Amino acid sequence: MATTPAARRRSPRARARPTTRRRSTSSCRGTPRVPDATGLELLAQDLREADAESVLDTLHFRDRGTLIVHPPAIRATLLRLRAKGYRALMSVHGVDYYPEEPRLGVHYELLDMSALDRLTVKLRVHTDAPVVESVTPDWPTADHQEREVYDMFGVVFEGHHDLRRILMPEDYEGHPQRRDFPVGGEPILFTFNEAQGTAYTQ
Repeated sequence: MATTPAARRRSPRARARPTTRRRSTSSCRGTPRVPDATGLELLAQDLREADAESVLDTLHFRDRGTLIVHPPAIRATLLRLRAKGYRALMSVHGVDYYPEEPRLGVHYELLDMSALDRLTVKLRVHTDAPVVESVTPDWPTADHQEREVYDMFGVVFEGHHDLRRILMPEDYEGHPQRRDFPVGGEPILFTFNEAQGTAYTQ
């Protein structure tokens, strides 16, 4: 017996059922740029072919790849990584490795948005010459982040168009996230005590 359109609308079998199938992770993520330690070494080798001194070391830990980069090569290295798919600079942050030397570190977190794969790029500089080339001409998102690293750690980003403090007052002495910065007792600047000429410690 033929089924009428009304019957088909009432039939449970004719109703659309939500699918329980999940898309394959591999099809969603694509081919990871740094799938394992071997892939990380191949990436480092490609970068060294362009500049033999650019990559100092590699680290693969907990499925995350890290490149240790020679500071003068940071901008060129990041541009080469962008050409390989790491087009998003998600974060720039500072680290103090005191008492080790070189003491001050800058970390760059890159993301390949097509493969959803992250890559960390690190460098370290000495406190007596904490200068790193700014990447803001190529990565505008680094603007305020480089200023924060400068403010908190004292790393100078050469070529930054507006390198000044972003969290602390302009006349503040010292860099609060350095590990040898004195803790406790520093007066905090509020509106009510601003006129009192609050002194800051280094």
